[in-house]
Amino acid sequence: MSNRRSFIKKLGITFPVISFLGISSFAEEIPLKNGRKKAENKVENPVVKPVVLSTWDFGFAANQKAWETLESAGRAIDAVERGVQVPESDPNVMSVGYGGMPDRDGFVTLDSAIMDETGNCGSVAFIQGIKNPIKVARLVMDKTPHVMLVGKGAQDFAVSEGFKTEDLLTKKSKEAWEKWKTKANYSPKINVDNHDTIGMIALDKNGDLSGACTTSGLAWKLHGRVGDSPIIGAALFVDNEIGAATATGKGEAVIKTVGAHLIVELMRQGNSPQKACELAVKRIIDKNADAKNFQVGYLALNKKGETGAYSIQKGFTYNEFNPDKKEKMTAEYHFKTEIRTY
Repeated sequence: MSNRRSFIKKLGITFPVISFLGISSFAEEIPLKNGRKKAENKVENPVVKPVVLSTWDFGFAANQKAWETLESAGRAIDAVERGVQVPESDPNVMSVGYGGMPDRDGFVTLDSAIMDETGNCGSVAFIQGIKNPIKVARLVMDKTPHVMLVGKGAQDFAVSEGFKTEDLLTKKSKEAWEKWKTKANYSPKINVDNHDTIGMIALDKNGDLSGACTTSGLAWKLHGRVGDSPIIGAALFVDNEIGAATATGKGEAVIKTVGAHLIVELMRQGNSPQKACELAVKRIIDKNADAKNFQVGYLALNKKGETGAYSIQKGFTYNEFNPDKKEKMTAEYHFKTEIRTY
């Protein structure tokens, strides 16, 4: 035996030491509470840079609010909830929350959804009289076994949680409705009436993803219409292993292709966030002969903090905040030639 060991030593061959503790490694060891030792993994995880994306110009102020949470090492779910409340509460943003354009019967009806890093989600649809529906959606997620509450039931739940009901139809939005009624012609314009949503997705310093989406929906819609914003998988989807996506524009087209979920699955297949958005837009175009007459815009974010943005038509703006930049940007788009806008 001693001759064999001497021979191995001469060859310079080494082996793990076998003991009653098992096989030891040659990595640096650290003591455990029971006196045993384990190998220390010296490979450090890379520092995660937080990112937040949101739709449209009015999303810039929302990003600023969300960034306060991300910058102080807060959770992405809290950042997106706080961020989208900014346009929800602003009567000058007439496509989200308070002061939003009413339906054709003069009622402001709101849709909101939220989703966290664990896959938990909550939403409210066709809710009236509640200024910040995203907060109600968060409570549906956190306090109930359900995903979605709608209409009067959603309002009753909000009131039971301490929310007050109030008139969300401002003087400005009422005047716009009164003017519309004189002709009652429903003809939304690209990049104007069709853009009714703030979608926000974020990555925090823990490497966790979350998202939120909230809207007052299309102006002059049929009473009772619900768009893509409160539907998990349509305007919003988060998979913490892969990435997150959100949508804006014609909700019916997004619902029919389950847009946000499609983008996340395309990223799962190895596509970049940008490529995934482009493929999802192409899916809509392939399914809709009239795609030149409406708009859809997508945002995507993966676990690495890489981003993507793409739309059917020119004019989709979005906001990206990370430690290196805080900018309003314009997305690439599919149809490069000027088209008719009703």
